[in-house]
Amino acid sequence: MGRNLLKAAYLTLITTLTLCSGVGRVYAKSPDDHTFLQATWNGNEGFGDNNIKDTEKLINNVKVFYNPIAEQVNLSFKLAKSSSVSIKVMDALGNEILQLMNGNLDAGVQNLSFEHGGKLTTGFYFVRVVAGSETVVKRFSVR
Repeated sequence: MGRNLLKAAYLTLITTLTLCSGVGRVYAKSPDDHTFLQATWNGNEGFGDNNIKDTEKLINNVKVFYNPIAEQVNLSFKLAKSSSVSIKVMDALGNEILQLMNGNLDAGVQNLSFEHGGKLTTGFYFVRVVAGSETVVKRFSVR
């Protein structure tokens, strides 16, 4: 039983070292001193959904500027592929105030400007960008 417990401790150590380090291989002597236990891990493979990269998202790096805004809403973001995009301004309660855009955009960096025509009074608002099944919401204020 003691030997099995020692082997389990070595396997736990190898697993911990493998997951916590950027090293591709970890070696540890086994309890019988004649063989080596080997654990390999490909650093490019992820574990679970927490490793989704920005490059896999359809909408990236959404920014509303200048914040607070005055007469126009300036928006920038990156689209991974050409798609239909909807951009709306919502109030704090989620009511739609303005529809800024509803159409197709090509892939790449988008820099858009929209005049609000005095429809946005002083306060906090949200801009909602929808492309495909993805939605990004950013808060901004009007002075």
